[in-house]
Amino acid sequence: AIHTIAHLFNVEWSVQARVEEEGTLAAVLSRLGDNPDESYVNFFRKTIGNPVGGLYVAFTYLAGLTGVIITLALILIITSSTKTIRRSYFEVFWYTHHLFVIFFIGLVIHGAGRIVRGQTDKSLDEHNPEICYKNFTHWGEKGACPIPQFSGNPPMTWKWVVGPMFLYLCERLVRFWRSQQKVVITKVVIHPFKTIELQMMKKGFKMEVGQYIFVKCPAVSKLEWHPFTLTSAPEEDYFSIHVRIVGDWTEGLFNACGCDKQEFQEAWKLPKIAVDGPFGTASEDVFRYETVMLVGAGIGVTPFASVLKSVWYKYCHDATNLKLKKIYFYWLCRDTHAFEWFADLLQSLEAQMQERNNADFLSYNIYLTGWDESQATHFAVHHEEEKDVITGLKQKTLYGRPNWENEFKTIAGQHPGSRIGVFLCGPEGLADTLNKQSISNSEADPRGVHFIFNKENF
Repeated sequence: AIHTIAHLFNVEWSVQARVEEEGTLAAVLSRLGDNPDESYVNFFRKTIGNPVGGLYVAFTYLAGLTGVIITLALILIITSSTKTIRRSYFEVFWYTHHLFVIFFIGLVIHGAGRIVRGQTDKSLDEHNPEICYKNFTHWGEKGACPIPQFSGNPPMTWKWVVGPMFLYLCERLVRFWRSQQKVVITKVVIHPFKTIELQMMKKGFKMEVGQYIFVKCPAVSKLEWHPFTLTSAPEEDYFSIHVRIVGDWTEGLFNACGCDKQEFQEAWKLPKIAVDGPFGTASEDVFRYETVMLVGAGIGVTPFASVLKSVWYKYCHDATNLKLKKIYFYWLCRDTHAFEWFADLLQSLEAQMQERNNADFLSYNIYLTGWDESQATHFAVHHEEEKDVITGLKQKTLYGRPNWENEFKTIAGQHPGSRIGVFLCGPEGLADTLNKQSISNSEADPRGVHFIFNKENF
């Protein structure tokens, strides 16, 4: 913004200086270059006043035209990157963001016109501006200051852009090659709450817990790539994602996989899928702590599906060498349907932990943050049953929102002198709350309890 506004003033003054009456320093400098053996300092060589002269510069000069194009491209990129556009009109964001190609091309050639000009070093030795500006009407006369000579700086942006662009192109080539590798959909599972699970296999695919991949389905869109968190564990012989049907692309994927049909779908009828990744997230650090708090909100529980599965595989295989000793898991949902697809995993973990007499390894707290009057009555009637009426777990669902201050203080009291990892996948508002609690409940003493906050926002 500062750069553009400064150029607007620069253009206005340069255009105005060309039509000024003689007798001023600005007029004399602007007329340099009109005669032989002179070099110009004022890039505007016409004698057209404002505002026509300013528009002439903007749409006929290379610097003006590229400046207008890259400014418009940047404005479109910024406005389409806002949270509202990204969430409601993802395709607008996705396609508009590729204006960065035009932006960088324009940026590289923007300075080729050399409109920003300065006095040459040789001319400065003969013509000292601090002295010569006083007698500008006699420049070039015998005994007076010689006529100053000017030149423009060559374009320099390419030196700063060529390195990053080369690395970017290399990465795009690697990603293109990786995305061309064959991916086989081995299973499609329809879960409640408009969620489908895709189980896939790909040669040489290696992942860590909580990572994510980009997925393209050419049957839905040949250009769009969408990020999804992996919900499988590294120990499993497949990798999986859970996709909630919330927009045009996910609806198209749902139909392409035959989920809208009642009959069983043959594997060869399933659409081709391209996968790029996996890519790392903060959740990978979960095994660096002895105690962790995992907080998921709604579909933000997906990275913790991978974490909990992997932790359990590691625990069953070699519990003594597992650094992680205690997990506090919190899941917040607005309605009961969202619990259904993830409750299967929790039920399995609960049953296996009880078999091994280690029910204290995982403490989970499930919070329902929204319900209506009929639901509340139903919950109250069945409250005394052995298993929870919503999740089927022995641990009963809690209603409302957690008192985070109490939760942090309780955990800090149970694990004095520990480094506790706090991992969130959820909205920014919850991230701010947990970040503040992590800071306020960490002790100044290096030997005291410390909460280390890690987040993924969606």
